[in-house]
Amino acid sequence: MKGAIRKISINGYKSIRELKEFELRDLNIIIGANGSGKSNLVQVFQLLMAMSGKGMQKFILENGGADNFLHNGPKNTPAILMEFEFESHSPFRKGSNVYRFELSPTVEETFLVNEERKYVTSDWRPYGSPSLESRLYDERQETSATGNGHGVGYFVYQSIANWIVYHFHDTSSTAPMRRSEIIEDNTKLRSNGSNIAPFLLKLKTGNTFPSPAYYQDIVNAVRLVMPFFDDFRLDVLKMGEAEKVKLSWQQKGSDFPMQPYHLSDGSIRFICLATALLNPFPPSVIVIDEPELGLHPEAIRILGELIRDAAKRTQIIVATQSPLLLDQFSIEDIVVVNRREGQSVFERLHRADFDEWLENYSVGELWSRNIIAGGTCHE
Repeated sequence: MKGAIRKISINGYKSIRELKEFELRDLNIIIGANGSGKSNLVQVFQLLMAMSGKGMQKFILENGGADNFLHNGPKNTPAILMEFEFESHSPFRKGSNVYRFELSPTVEETFLVNEERKYVTSDWRPYGSPSLESRLYDERQETSATGNGHGVGYFVYQSIANWIVYHFHDTSSTAPMRRSEIIEDNTKLRSNGSNIAPFLLKLKTGNTFPSPAYYQDIVNAVRLVMPFFDDFRLDVLKMGEAEKVKLSWQQKGSDFPMQPYHLSDGSIRFICLATALLNPFPPSVIVIDEPELGLHPEAIRILGELIRDAAKRTQIIVATQSPLLLDQFSIEDIVVVNRREGQSVFERLHRADFDEWLENYSVGELWSRNIIAGGTCHE
């Protein structure tokens, strides 16, 4: 899968003291007790997304400053090190593209970033001297050493800049997904679902194959969870010079225009999840944190099917604590995070270790009974 992450190494990031060359597959279901470190792994992806858009310093400051990111503080961890190995974007480049960086804390409680990249058969090349912001964006158009085609910097940027971490947790009455948004904001579904309406409208009315067919797939998925749902209306409203659209819809047997506030929290969250997972042009990596929140058990089962299907088209990383959601996946899809001696330890499960148990129990039951060891750890 082009641009997917093959391996990841993390040293000194929050509870992750050392994660060495950990393999990520097309489908990765991350489970663990509260405080085990799942959210810290999710935040790693958010950090790199911020770096790709020259927003690292803002991200660091908004999340407590540099000292808050260092494992057990600056006295114990002098710097954060990370390395990512990506599958090649090009069929003509069979090897991997690799990117690594070091974040060194400053007296102002921010970081200096020192970056390198390489193709699997080449030597490491620096992005430049240490700087306050990443140079990923600066090298996004890098050409190859021969001048014929793209260079490693281009492929690394394309991988990272296309990640999306979805958080559909805010479903309150004033949540962005319930409000209108300008019709032009439809390029990609935003991480909080704020542009869900214009994005769906583009799929519904676009003539680019296969958008309309995927739009119908989204509608069909929503109908499985909301049998009374007929279709989205997505009425365009003129507001001054702007044209905006919100998540209007209609019930079966009625032409009354239903509004976003008529949707329950679970319903609007599922609509956002279905849209993200059935996107005909998905990002290179989709990360979803606790997608099961507020969903009926039947909706969770359907969500599992959507996740498995999406993993055929893009790389999926899901953090969850739901036994019912775990039941929808194979044991090999699961990565358990445990807290040991003050640090997060990641372990991918192997079927051979659970064959006898799986004859009588589901994967979710093994998790609930702590046979898959990932419960609360008293250090």
